[in-house]
Amino acid sequence: MAEPVEEPSNRPSDPWGRIKNLKSKRNGSNTWQVVAGSAVLGLVVATGAVLAAGPWDNGQRKAERQLAAAADRTGGAHHGRRLPGAPEPAPSAPAVLGALDTTVTRSAPQDPASLRTALAPLIGEPALGTRVAASVIDTATGKELYGRGATAPMTPASTVKIATATAALSALGPDHRIATTVRLSEDARTLTLVGGGDPTLSPAGLKSLAASAARAIEEADATGVRLTYDTSRYTGPERHPIGKNPNLAPVTALMVDEARLDDTDRGPATRSEDPAGDAARAFAAQLKKAGVKVTGAPREARAPGKARTVATHHSAPLSALVERTLTNSDNDIAEALARQTAIAKGESADFAGAGRAVTTELRKLKVPTAGARLADGSGLDREGRVTATLLTTLLARACDPERPGLRPVLTGLPVAGFTGTLSTRYQDATGASGLIRAKTGTLSGVNSLAGTVVDPQGRLLAFAFLASGSASATEAEPALDALAAALAGRAAEGGRGRPSAPEEPRNTPPPGEGLTYG
Repeated sequence: MAEPVEEPSNRPSDPWGRIKNLKSKRNGSNTWQVVAGSAVLGLVVATGAVLAAGPWDNGQRKAERQLAAAADRTGGAHHGRRLPGAPEPAPSAPAVLGALDTTVTRSAPQDPASLRTALAPLIGEPALGTRVAASVIDTATGKELYGRGATAPMTPASTVKIATATAALSALGPDHRIATTVRLSEDARTLTLVGGGDPTLSPAGLKSLAASAARAIEEADATGVRLTYDTSRYTGPERHPIGKNPNLAPVTALMVDEARLDDTDRGPATRSEDPAGDAARAFAAQLKKAGVKVTGAPREARAPGKARTVATHHSAPLSALVERTLTNSDNDIAEALARQTAIAKGESADFAGAGRAVTTELRKLKVPTAGARLADGSGLDREGRVTATLLTTLLARACDPERPGLRPVLTGLPVAGFTGTLSTRYQDATGASGLIRAKTGTLSGVNSLAGTVVDPQGRLLAFAFLASGSASATEAEPALDALAAALAGRAAEGGRGRPSAPEEPRNTPPPGEGLTYG
């Protein structure tokens, strides 16, 4: 019997939906409570749950579920019934971050003057380069607590993925899945593999599609088929303006494993020059293994008009794709999210149309887009521009209890010192690791950091620091980390851990062009 079409079981769940119910139990509506778990998550990550299981599972982190399950436990004191003569339970480990309970004065607003005093000596750090923009807001009130050039358009690098992800979730919803289909012509002589734009389509996915297609061909009593493949869902050039680059495959509606030619699932890698053709040839091989006679080599063509769909494979839900994009700074998925947004908004599925669609969706969310230019979905294009205020406003929207569908933007942010592109940063023993969640951004001469942190008053802050003109990422990154650490009430040097590995390789640039690496 043919295998069923692969259908991922990681249905997205909304770990935050329960927050709405709190309004009926408590006076007031403290928005910080909605996302306090996004900061506390860093503590749970230390147990290894996220690192062992991957940062995306069922649309939410396993660590969050563990945190909820352990909400009223204190560790060693809860080992169950102790037998007579048995040793005492091990002492509980002290909390890395104090619980957000009534012992913390959360109603007291952050003092903008004290915040300016704390950030002033750090924002002028020469390592940040010649130009720095910053925005810090209280997510509960939307009030800007600190701003420096906050409305000035700056090159965002990979922090633009926050905008891409938010727009995709808003336009499509967290449950949306990208479909790859197989269509059989009316005479059962032509089979077409139709790309839907899922860069995470796997060899296992192709195998299940082939098994279902083989069954349909057998039922039609066909002796063999010609194989075609359809990439028409996307339009425009496949190559990013930066040209051939190991950090991004040609942007096409059909590819397998992001067109990687090795066994990696993140970071730079050698990419296929013909992702769609390679996917079709791999599919042909799976068809042959399933007993289907394939005549000739696969060729690119649309399915015949009366062809019927005989197999479908769905990607993981958008919530999981967003988390993966932000945690690993995945450029291929980011560009796919931008094009899926373009299709949803009726725009052309190319770089220009995706930029228009994302901008339109941000305006729908009442995000200030003045001066913004969404040149791509990944942030690799140096011509892209956003403001620090745009980024912090987006993060505040993701904190909104009335917008639970945007929550993966928060849960996908790397955790300082533990996950993704922040895994090697904040390594010093001053306590900043685990307290900050932020998206990194790195291009030659451009360094950025945008995310969330709970301040000493227990209030959730959103921040964005954008710097350009820096001479070295290895010096600029610790300076950015120190700014975020200061918001958490940690010493300025607390962020100065080991600089992260470049998000993109520092290849020799062409004349007059800056290095591009993330």
